[in-house]
Amino acid sequence: MKTVSDWIDSCSKEQLKTYQEWFNLADSDGDGRITGNDATKFFALSNLSRSQLKQVWAIADAKRQGYLGFQEFVMAMQLVALAQVGHDINSDILKTEIDKENIKSPVMEGLDALIAKTKSLTINAQPDIFGTAQPQPFPLNSWAAPKSVKKLPLSAVTSIIDGLKRLYVERLKPLEVTYRFNDFVSPLLTNSDFDAKPMVMLLGQYSTGKTTFIKHLLRCDYPGAHIGPEPTTDRFVVVMSGPDERSIPGNTIAVDADMPFSGLTTFGGSFLSKFQCSQMPHPLLDEITFVDTPGVLSGEKQRTQRSYDFTGAISWFAAKCDLILLLFDPHKLDISDEFKRVIGSLHGHDDKIRVVLNKADQIDTQQLMRVYGALMWSLGKVLNTPEVVRVYIGSFNDKPINKGFVGPLGQELFEKEQNDLLADLVDIPRKACDSRINEFVKRARSAKIHAYIISHLRNEMPAMMGKAKTQQRLIDNLEDEFRKVQREYHLPAGDFPNVEHFREVLSGYSIDKFEKLKPKMIQAVDDMLGYEIPELLKKFRNPYG
Repeated sequence: MKTVSDWIDSCSKEQLKTYQEWFNLADSDGDGRITGNDATKFFALSNLSRSQLKQVWAIADAKRQGYLGFQEFVMAMQLVALAQVGHDINSDILKTEIDKENIKSPVMEGLDALIAKTKSLTINAQPDIFGTAQPQPFPLNSWAAPKSVKKLPLSAVTSIIDGLKRLYVERLKPLEVTYRFNDFVSPLLTNSDFDAKPMVMLLGQYSTGKTTFIKHLLRCDYPGAHIGPEPTTDRFVVVMSGPDERSIPGNTIAVDADMPFSGLTTFGGSFLSKFQCSQMPHPLLDEITFVDTPGVLSGEKQRTQRSYDFTGAISWFAAKCDLILLLFDPHKLDISDEFKRVIGSLHGHDDKIRVVLNKADQIDTQQLMRVYGALMWSLGKVLNTPEVVRVYIGSFNDKPINKGFVGPLGQELFEKEQNDLLADLVDIPRKACDSRINEFVKRARSAKIHAYIISHLRNEMPAMMGKAKTQQRLIDNLEDEFRKVQREYHLPAGDFPNVEHFREVLSGYSIDKFEKLKPKMIQAVDDMLGYEIPELLKKFRNPYG
């Protein structure tokens, strides 16, 4: 499948210089992004039909960011050129073999005259020496936007992600701070949380092939990788793109504002000493970040020998990740109580979970059938969902498949399963923007429910006498208080937080110090969910329908 970089690499230096000039012309506000209005005006010069341009935009903006950067613009121009010489533009064009190096620049009617006119206009109106564009109504990434704004000024943002940043600061963050959502549920979001690449987390008991799986995808070891039959990976390792191969300690990553891991400081120094980032230049890592985790131990070792909240850390990463792979070894199918707790910490992220039955070429076909059935039965008792979870069967390592065990039919099955899993992974960057929206909406609803719970508990506290006694009663009967909130505000029971975790955090606070319900804040979040986010998506959808 052709990537954006493939289309860039196929262009000559002269072509890229031409496209850069065209891009600057089309980018009316000079922000480095061509949005719908800019695109419709510029692409109209190609004289292609609306349906053709719709396909061009859909393919170039495959990640659905709502704009074209320079690389996506180059890809769009190449597609326009192909359409002008008779090629059918659809998603299959990325899979077909095309001599991209011989694609000529598209014919854009009247473009030369526009360029000449622009050059003559800039003689009397030169930008400053830094080439600064016209100022925006206020900074795109501002974290201190005016509170008087009642509706999202759509003209002030140039992408869906920028819009979500603004909405978070103006609408959602005040609610989270007021009701201490960051202490109970999830740390406050930063710019890097919105801009981070999509992440894939690998979970499983020790020696199920998590690190080997990453090595198999990258076709090489990542810095600091350890592989062996014993519990080798003793830390959380984030494998991401970087200019060179190096390992960065956890404390350094946690304070780096450009990385989305500042929230991990809440797990303390013991966790950060068991956390590292491995960077290396790799085309796959330019699109996806992997999270390699320590193998889940059995017995008391899981809870007593790890000096940090392991399940809490897993839950934190689960909220950030776009895909969670649970790896199983056919010889170690038993799901221990500790592994059950880890899987339970994924509550609310069931749609992200995929199961991988790894090392399946170590057993014959008859055993594989029995193992698959046993695995599905075990998962049915752990994953509280009526739907059947997707299970990929294969042997994800660099060794050839053991044909003596699996036979030709098994080999064909493994190849198809591997292709399906790879297709799932390739699809992640394209869904990244949709995932950000999904997680943002999910967070907003959680913050609302949290505010209802906190304000309800505050209202139950007496004004003068017996505060300590009442607080203890509320903590002991938290399930009943949750049900009262659910009935009062007609909320779904499945959206409420884990009672035990909430009780544990709540015991460290004085409930009478909490804020009472502020309807204006709740209304602001409701308006955001009901009006502003739909408007944002409408503004940055495909401009051709």
